[in-house]
Amino acid sequence: MYQAIVFFDLDSTLFDDDKNVLPASIAAIHEMQQHHILPVIATGRNIFEIQYVLDATGIDSVVGANGSYVQLEGKRLTASVIDQQTLNDITAFASEQGDPLAYYTSQGFRLSQANADTTENFQLLRLHPVVDAEWYQDQEINFLNVFNRDKDQAYQAKFAGKLDLVRNNPRCLDTMIHGVSKQSGIRTLIDKAGLQGIKTYAFGDGYNDLQMFDEVDVPISMGNGVPEAKAKAAYVTTTNTTDGIVHGLRHFGLIK
Repeated sequence: MYQAIVFFDLDSTLFDDDKNVLPASIAAIHEMQQHHILPVIATGRNIFEIQYVLDATGIDSVVGANGSYVQLEGKRLTASVIDQQTLNDITAFASEQGDPLAYYTSQGFRLSQANADTTENFQLLRLHPVVDAEWYQDQEINFLNVFNRDKDQAYQAKFAGKLDLVRNNPRCLDTMIHGVSKQSGIRTLIDKAGLQGIKTYAFGDGYNDLQMFDEVDVPISMGNGVPEAKAKAAYVTTTNTTDGIVHGLRHFGLIK
């Protein structure tokens, strides 16, 4: 039986600014595991994007694509699939707006078109996008990025009740089936794995971490987190580049 469960966002949380996990954080995760504390990656990224993180940390439980893909100890628990009509509708709407879409499965992704924002975004993520505007038509798409800087309300109004859109960064909106989030993914993992009653912690920094913070017992904001994350947090640790993970875990007695 696990003594606790700790959920880790990746970008600007478990990752440093070069998209690597600090050695001290890896050591802390290994120490947690020795004490029967379950570490879980909870990220907007899909599973295929983070294998190097799983290899480096020894973590094999994931709430990925903002809750669209969930696995425990390497075994898939659930994977959402956006229906084809909704995909057609958002593709048409984005085309009218001139906005690129990134379509994701648990194995890969494609772009509808490229522009400066998609280029910058995927360079930062160390990914190499391929443009294929029709690829989504015969794939099990579980997650989208919609690239724009100021159309949150237009998309949210257009797809209310079908899709949930939350701004990931200035360039794009994370897009999931309505009701799917890191919060729902955490709930799915706990319910399907029978882990109820175990104390839960979460580290995060961004807007897509706010619902996750509502789900866990102890939300922990990074020092570099957005004001809203800090306001929800039970504790604000140091930044992602100054061993914020280690300080936060130590503060709550999860490591020595």
